[in-house]
Order: sequence, then C-alpha cells, then structure tokens
Amino acid sequence: MTDVKTLADRIEDLLPQTQCTKCGYPACRPYAEAIASGEANYNQCPPGGAEGIARLAALLGKPVIPLNSANGVERPRPLAVIDEQVCIGCTLCMQACPVDAIVGAPKQMHTVIAELCTGCDLCVPPCPVDCIAMLPVTGEATGWDAWSQSEADAARARHNRHEGRLARERDAAEARAAARRAASASAPAAAASGAVPASGATTPSEAPATPSADDAEAKKRAIIQAALERARKKKEELAAKGQGPLNTENVSADVQAQIDAAEARRRRLGLASGEGTHGSEPSSNESDESKPPSSSPPTAR
Repeated sequence: MTDVKTLADRIEDLLPQTQCTKCGYPACRPYAEAIASGEANYNQCPPGGAEGIARLAALLGKPVIPLNSANGVERPRPLAVIDEQVCIGCTLCMQACPVDAIVGAPKQMHTVIAELCTGCDLCVPPCPVDCIAMLPVTGEATGWDAWSQSEADAARARHNRHEGRLARERDAAEARAAARRAASASAPAAAASGAVPASGATTPSEAPATPSADDAEAKKRAIIQAALERARKKKEELAAKGQGPLNTENVSADVQAQIDAAEARRRRLGLASGEGTHGSEPSSNESDESKPPSSSPPTAR
C-alpha cells in the first residue's frame, strides 16, 4: 500500500502538539511545514526537548543537534492554575488557550481543566490581573518523558476543533453582518411597498444548530460539565466563607478597557453575555480578528 503522507505530515506526527508557539510559528502544523520546506530548523521545539530533536533528526536523516536556546529550554511540563479569588472573569485567557482547556463565563471566575492543559503558557501574558501561575507537575521528567503520544494526539484533535470553531464563528459573524447590510439596504424598498416577511420564515441567525453526535465531542462536554460543576461548588463554598472573587468591581481603567473590548467582540459575534463555556457553541473564545491593544498588566493582589 502506498503511503500518501507528506513530509510535513510525518514531521507533525513527531511534534508534541502543545501548540505553544515557542518554535516561532503559530502552531505545530505551521512549524512542521516550515521544517519540511527548509524554512525552519528541527531544533526549535522546547516541549519536545532532546528526544523530539532526535526523532526529527532520524526522520530527516540529519544529525542530532542541541535545542536552540533562543526558543526556550526543555523543562518539566507545567499546568496552568488560576487564582480564582483574583480572577475577574475577563475571558482573555480563554481566548488565548489553543486547546480550549479553560472554562468560565464573563465576569465569573474561570478554571483550568487539568486533563486538557498542555502547559503552553499562552494564557499567562493576556491576564490583566496576573492571576495565572504555571506549576510544574511532572517532577524531574521533561520533554517526551513528561508527555505521551496519546496526550499529543488528543491535544492535536482539540486544537483542530478549536480552529474549526473559530472559523465557524468568523463565518457566522460575517453572515450576520451581510444579513444586516442586506436588511438595511432593502428596508426602504420594503417600507415603500408595504411588504413584510413571510409568516414562519427564519433568518440565518434563527436557523437551528445541528448537534454533533461525535463521541469525542460528547466526552469533551462531559469533562467540561464536570469541571464547571466543581467550579460552581467551589465558588459557593468560597462565597459562604466570604472568600469569593475579590476584583470584579473596582478594577483599573486598563483592565476595564480589556473587558469592554472582549464584550464588544462577543456582541459582534452575536453571543449573549451569559455564554462562555466551551461545552457548547457558540463560546466566549472569540476569533482573533480584533484583539484589544495590549497594556502593561496591573497587579491586583
């Protein structure tokens, strides 16, 4: 049987799929394509570490070389942990997560699903109140010793679903914008003729969504619902002790500007303010088409 996999496919199969961008590319797949085309070297993936470089070298028929220190260092795998009393529910970390491992809702505390976190660090920079810590969870084990092929495969599948969802949200937002423009253009003519929409007609935004029957999606929803339930119970326990989220009201102007920008994107995407979990679509992980300008994160401890 002929193997139809391209070189980029084979390289991607050997990457840890943390989607961390430390290689200098936006995800593992673009990095694999860059290696295949000769644009990038095969020693730019810190999560893969020395073993990852050895795997790629064997595939490419090249010598094993050290990890490029400009891209980072090989280290124990970290887990993102959110200080829920400091979290202000801005959703910026959710938008940054490439594998949808963070759940929450606007102005509510968020939580990380430990089983899904790849330790990519991408949720840390956008947090305006510095409430996310990356804690090592694999002891002395680093690189592929701290990560498994099954975990890599699962992370790649989640990332692909994440990218697909963002594309659907962008398409839906564009469709709604086009529908509004068409409605605005046709309104004068309709008013002049006295025409009204046919009874029972549905607009594109009213079209019913088709639920997925995919087993992986069902399992993902179950994991997320369990995490949300744990977060809800923890929130109730903290509130009963007077230890609920402390920074939801008197935040700085910079932080409030980032929250307002995130909520503006939700409105443009047609998402209600209460939506925001990754268990169903749409979610609050909006597209990157209009991120708020970066600002120096204030300390809110």
